[in-house]
Amino acid sequence: MNDRTDTNKHKMPPKKKNAKNDEDLGAMRAARFGRVKNNLSMGFVGLPNVGKSTLTNLLAGASHAEAANYPFCTIDPNVVQCVVPDQKFTYLAKTYKPPSVVPAILKVVDIAGLIRGASEGAGLGNAFLSHIAAVDGIFHLVRAFESDEIVHVDDSVDPIRDLETIQGELCLKDIDTLGKVLENEKNRIRKEKGIARSAEPPLTELFQNAYDKCEELLKSNTPVQTGEFNSAEVEMIKDWGLITTKPQVYVVNLSKKNFIRKGSKWLGKIQEWVQSHGGGQIIPMSCEFEQELFDLKDDPAAQQAYLDECTKEAQDMGLKGPQFVVKSVIPRLIRSGRTALCLQSFYTAGPKEVRAWTIQQGTLAPQAAGVIHTDFEKGFIKAEVANFDDFKAHHEGAASMAKVKEAGKYRQEGKTYAMQEGDIVVFMHNTSKSKK
Repeated sequence: MNDRTDTNKHKMPPKKKNAKNDEDLGAMRAARFGRVKNNLSMGFVGLPNVGKSTLTNLLAGASHAEAANYPFCTIDPNVVQCVVPDQKFTYLAKTYKPPSVVPAILKVVDIAGLIRGASEGAGLGNAFLSHIAAVDGIFHLVRAFESDEIVHVDDSVDPIRDLETIQGELCLKDIDTLGKVLENEKNRIRKEKGIARSAEPPLTELFQNAYDKCEELLKSNTPVQTGEFNSAEVEMIKDWGLITTKPQVYVVNLSKKNFIRKGSKWLGKIQEWVQSHGGGQIIPMSCEFEQELFDLKDDPAAQQAYLDECTKEAQDMGLKGPQFVVKSVIPRLIRSGRTALCLQSFYTAGPKEVRAWTIQQGTLAPQAAGVIHTDFEKGFIKAEVANFDDFKAHHEGAASMAKVKEAGKYRQEGKTYAMQEGDIVVFMHNTSKSKK
């Protein structure tokens, strides 16, 4: 390891006071181009040997107390479903103690390693690009650890070079796609207006503006999703199939030592690069640390001892305080993917089952009801809603809404109600109407 243990340099980037708002704003900006679905997926993108498969396997086996009886599912060797860590869901499950608990999940795909030239078909380039087109968001994983045992595809560790390679290939592919979009649009106008193929057809101002903005971003190696577009331009760009319209979360794979001390010579440089390429969330983590912690999963006491040992190691370097208490980053990683896709949960809770249902932010009550069953949306009458915080404050330990109703915190909402994160809901619907 070339990094020196310096407690004053190369620290993880400090969080801005409004970092959460910035992340939410960035996610919403990227989500403009996304598909309106509730079963969206994230994909790991990176060079070979950066830790994608290891991290995917860790996500597949992540053990969450709130879902002890949930069948963790590997859809195929490269696709996993991760249980979303959710304290509200855990609280409801412990309160109602039903025989069935069904948490929210996030689908994650381990996409084949990309190499320079993938946009032109090098390596598994074409397969890579088809796989990334199928996911809705990107975990951009870069390697910032040295290892003689794990060979780097470019023979040396340089996360900035790797970021340039990956982003460059994605942007080059989008530039190629953009050229085809332009030609298709010209052919459409020629056919519509009866113009000769040799003539240059007049493009609409809307198309030209959207095209020019995308081209400028891509030529500067910057994702399209970070740009400023009006709503009409967004609607047009949605149909172009550009890879870089997908939201990105940057994940930095550190050595265990650097993860514990929360510092690396690369982190500041990575932050500068990300900010100069449209911005985005950066999550430092360590596959080495996470794997060692996961290997102790059958012995909770040993896991805690391992975490205590790592925290003491940080303390021995003079790193003290709550920010230096060592813990797994896997839960944060799963939540960040969900946030990037602008997904949220509402809950149904009763003596037979507690379940978290996934919807997109801004979903109205009838459409949320339709996630449970299409008949619920067709025959929607009203939603009876209690926010989780109100339930927790007023239910007095009872597995019922009685005390919440007495406190006036149980309300009825209609068709225009936008669901909020943490809503506990009972949907009322007309069964005879829904069958028509």
